[in-house]
Amino acid sequence: MKLKSLFSPLTIGPYQLGHRLVMAPLTRMRAEKPSLAPRRLNVEYYAQRATAGGLIIAEASPVAATAFGSPGVPGIYSDAQIKGWRDVVDAVHAKGGVIFLQLWHVGRVSHSSFQPGGVLPVAPSAVPIPAELKTGTADGKSTSYETPRALETSEVAGVVEAFRQAAANAKAAGFDGVEIHGANGYLVEQFLQSHTNLRTDQYGGSIENRTRFLMEVTQAVIGVWGADRVGIRLSPYGVANGSGEPDPMPLYSHVIKALDPLGLAYLHFVEPRSSGAGRAEVNWQNVPSAMELFRPMWSGVLISAGGFTGETADAAIAAGHADAIAFGRIFISNPDLPRRLQHGFPLTPYNRATFYGGDVAGYTDYPVHDELAKA
Repeated sequence: MKLKSLFSPLTIGPYQLGHRLVMAPLTRMRAEKPSLAPRRLNVEYYAQRATAGGLIIAEASPVAATAFGSPGVPGIYSDAQIKGWRDVVDAVHAKGGVIFLQLWHVGRVSHSSFQPGGVLPVAPSAVPIPAELKTGTADGKSTSYETPRALETSEVAGVVEAFRQAAANAKAAGFDGVEIHGANGYLVEQFLQSHTNLRTDQYGGSIENRTRFLMEVTQAVIGVWGADRVGIRLSPYGVANGSGEPDPMPLYSHVIKALDPLGLAYLHFVEPRSSGAGRAEVNWQNVPSAMELFRPMWSGVLISAGGFTGETADAAIAAGHADAIAFGRIFISNPDLPRRLQHGFPLTPYNRATFYGGDVAGYTDYPVHDELAKA
């Protein structure tokens, strides 16, 4: 079956893509320690997956030392990290690829062992993640999440500034744009959702107030990049990391309609059926399609991610539900994924045990199809 829609050209911001198959942002926890800068292994990994005219959204990168919740993830707030990312970007550009960086603050999805000085992580409100969901400490021990400290109103501007500075650092590293991580239960989404935002100041209460932090971050990042090089990722019906709005439609309708006039590069959805897929195999049943629900509210480029095959991706684009499809887990195990899908080559299964941490195994040792064919 020829995937004509998936392999048709697309314009995203100022960039002309040769196909609509995007590499999703994937946390892999393999940065250099203790600098938390990308290293040669990371350069090789991204270069393997770069294609001429293909878009890579590089993994979520904390915007400050206080924004971490996992070990070994690369940051974007130090000179060493900027230099490490520059090597990644250069390798992707050498193969004709386009690469954005995802800007990340985890908020309450953290632990004091990751925080400078061992202080509590911050969040919009002092609402802990449910006890049945466990996290790890910086030294790898399993534990419950702590109750975060609510940000003071006067501190919010400093977090917005961290996003702005991280956007500037990404520009210095040579990226083609940035994506704001507003999905999967992290800080931006914690401000958006009513059960994690109990604030009574201008950042809480009404939907408009709960959207204020996202809009301020977005405007700050646009100030660095221009709107057409900024994307945003949302997960309206997601349940990852204790997230989930009781009725997502009013909130996310407001959010998307507020973002639409800005002229952003794209909007990127995590489809509900794959929410939490990083931690386990999931396929939530009887859940809505975010792209189908919200496409009528969004006039720009729409990327959707979560559990797609080549055929379902092609069908979604052909139907107008999305303009591009981001692939995650099967891009890990198939560095030449665009070529495999285009030619109908079989896919290599991924090994979940090697997703997070480690070294070469399960990272840069997956073969391309031509190597398998010769074996």
